Amino acid sequence: MFGDTELIALFLVQISLMTPELILKKYYGYNSFRDKQEAIIQHVLNKQDAVVVMPTGGGKSVCFQIPAMLLPGITIVVSPLIALMKDQVDGLNAIGIPAIALNSSMNAVEQQEAYKRINNGEIKLLYVAPERIMSEGGRFIEFLKSLPITLFAIDEAHCVSMWGHDFRPEYLQLAVFKQQFPGIPVIALTASADAITRKDIAEKLLIAKSKIFISSFNRANINYIIERKKDALDAIIEYIDAHKNKSGIIYTLSRNGAETLATQLSDAGFAAKYYHAGMDSTSRAKVQEEFKTDRINIIVATIAFGMGIDKPDVRFVIHYNMPKNIESYYQETGRAGRDGLKSDAILFYSYGDVMALKRFVEVEDKTQAAIMYKKLDQMAGFCDARKCRRKMILEYFGETYSVDNCQSCDYCLSKRNSFEATVIAQKALSAVVRTEERFGVNYLIDFLRGSKSEKIWDKHKLYKTYGIGADISKEKWTLYFRELIDQGFLHRDESGDYPRLTLTEKSQLVLQGRQEVYFSLVEEKVRAKAVLEIEYDVALYEQLRSFRTKIAYNENLPPYMVIGDATLQSMAAYLPQSLSDLPFIPGFGEIKIERYGKKLLEIVVSHCRLNKLTSRMELINKRAAKKSSGSKPAKIAETKKTTLYMFRSGKSIEEIAAERKFAISTIEGHLCEFILTGDVSVNQFVSPERIDVITRYIKHSTDKKIMPIKEKLGDDYSYFEIRAVLSHLDYLLT
Repeated sequence: MFGDTELIALFLVQISLMTPELILKKYYGYNSFRDKQEAIIQHVLNKQDAVVVMPTGGGKSVCFQIPAMLLPGITIVVSPLIALMKDQVDGLNAIGIPAIALNSSMNAVEQQEAYKRINNGEIKLLYVAPERIMSEGGRFIEFLKSLPITLFAIDEAHCVSMWGHDFRPEYLQLAVFKQQFPGIPVIALTASADAITRKDIAEKLLIAKSKIFISSFNRANINYIIERKKDALDAIIEYIDAHKNKSGIIYTLSRNGAETLATQLSDAGFAAKYYHAGMDSTSRAKVQEEFKTDRINIIVATIAFGMGIDKPDVRFVIHYNMPKNIESYYQETGRAGRDGLKSDAILFYSYGDVMALKRFVEVEDKTQAAIMYKKLDQMAGFCDARKCRRKMILEYFGETYSVDNCQSCDYCLSKRNSFEATVIAQKALSAVVRTEERFGVNYLIDFLRGSKSEKIWDKHKLYKTYGIGADISKEKWTLYFRELIDQGFLHRDESGDYPRLTLTEKSQLVLQGRQEVYFSLVEEKVRAKAVLEIEYDVALYEQLRSFRTKIAYNENLPPYMVIGDATLQSMAAYLPQSLSDLPFIPGFGEIKIERYGKKLLEIVVSHCRLNKLTSRMELINKRAAKKSSGSKPAKIAETKKTTLYMFRSGKSIEEIAAERKFAISTIEGHLCEFILTGDVSVNQFVSPERIDVITRYIKHSTDKKIMPIKEKLGDDYSYFEIRAVLSHLDYLLT
């Protein structure tokens, strides 16, 4: 669609006259920015370096894509994987933004054509791999020097740090951007980075003085579930069977584990395949493509199936084994629910995973090894802990979470039984004392239960403590020891060949009878249920999904790239009846309305006619107002929302006034209120040049009232223009 040079030229002219808000609405189909997006975009437009930490699905790409469109020249985007580049480029082109990639999968003719379009100024975003930057003996750097570059964007920036969860030495060469292009801003983006990693990213990229933007790490739409690895295969089969036709990723520790589990699921009747680094590139690409296009629902993979995954409708991520650190866990679980819909993250955990991962830590640098061991212990502690999972994740990344019950993790969802357990604790602690703090949980349980096994030392069988807990089952003793560890009465020492339990200062108080102990154990564990963001007509939704699948097949695109699940659910919830309704449905930009709007509406209208349903579009504004009530200072009356609705449907101010029998000034007043809330852009009424004139006068004027401003500016400027600019300036200050 971008082969026509004149068309490109027209696009560039149109873009130059737009604001970030207008671009967001026109191309992406959303009315407002998410957390920190707007501030980041403005920072980059001011040509300042930035490090952006934003959760997966939080909208990182918008933070450099919109500046790329507004800044003159071209933006260079460094992306680590060909698959990730392809997704981004295809997604941008699908909504009308000229982007291209240069990578090793392209033949000579394709690369030549790409270079031609880049040199002709037809491209706004160029995607390259880090390996290409210093390739060809420095010739690629020289090629970049010939381009009008205005921004460098480095995606998956944690790869630059040895403390990150996916270090790639090729990323270290990206310091060349500041060395060779010192005046051009650099924005580095990652979904997960602790304080050490953030600092390292900035230093390695030579942007140590850059501003760091940290969005909330809270993925509110993800349910976090951790279960002991007992009958894990049966549990997985049961879960998948209850979530038929939903896309999911299952992570395993080993290649053999991925192959075995994928075969077991396939034999059970599920569309599942495995993915790992031991496969040839063609096979991996085929599996990934089948997953993206919904030909298979489930991928069982090692961590090799990682950054290249940009599929927004993954409904669950299951860890068959414990990840090596909390950053990896957060990153991998973050591949679920990128479209904002409710999704599950389930982890099956065992101490065997901990020991296996410790054997994998083979690094020469002792400092790095110590950090990796520490992070592994933190991950094990996270799995063992008896507290809100969400709270622990957020606290790990330095974020406070003050909610008492998140209602979306296994701890908060479970019904618990609290009871006084001082005597039980004293028995357990006495066993640790009598066995000289040399043994782990299993030995101690056998000792307490009076096991006749030969593994119990003969001298231990002579102690009075031996068999003192025979009336308690092994399963319950396991839970009791976990409680004692979690509450700090025992410490698990894993520095040796085998883990052992040792006493703490708190345990001495219990043994001396100076402190009581209370346990809070799960009485009934409630698995997270898929909760609908909105109530929608399921039958209609499935019709829309089926039609989307056909479109995707015909256009050779992944279904989510045609129209997202969240957008289809909104259509099935609010039942739009005309093209003028679609701009109100989140995710419908102008290009998608033009391409797919009419056909999708036909399905909705037909369904409504057959089932005698009426439009519920009036509810979408109410819902949007409710969602934004915490950030918007003004409460907008329904009559003004009607004006906004009519304006967005394409009616002029004069037409709205005539139809509603209001004065034109009244309608103008309604729209100024929406400029103040950020729902409408001032650029829709006042040209950039006139905005600048009015703004300069206002900033140098002591009187901010409309009348004196109008008198000074003269008849060339209307009261509405002045009022609109004043509202815009107030919006920027809120």
